[in-house]
Amino acid sequence: HMFFADRYLGFDDAIYASCRLLEILADTGKTISDLLSDVPKSYSTPEIRVECPDNKKFSVVKKVTEYFRKRYKVIDIDGVRVLFEDGWGLVRASNTQPVLVLRFEAMSEKRLSEIRNLIESVLDKIQKE
Repeated sequence: HMFFADRYLGFDDAIYASCRLLEILADTGKTISDLLSDVPKSYSTPEIRVECPDNKKFSVVKKVTEYFRKRYKVIDIDGVRVLFEDGWGLVRASNTQPVLVLRFEAMSEKRLSEIRNLIESVLDKIQKE
């Protein structure tokens, strides 16, 4: 989602975002590739869904949060995002299904795998408790 808070109400509006992108392209005379060439490459997973009963999923996320908070910086809004210097991992409870939703992002494929393995191994141990 793209949110524009200037010259607009600040909603995530795809048509408005498209118009703003066209405006940027026209003003700069650059292609999208040119504009994005300096953005560092990152690697991410698609949404990963892990089965977890409705009556356990929020307590599992709480335990995951407690575990990682002792070791890393975390953001605990709507689940837990564990922050690393070169990536992050997210575990959150679905509000509509008996699943946990996981996402991972890192600056290299190797690091993406390491972060994912770390968080999934902790999650697996907690789910087996």
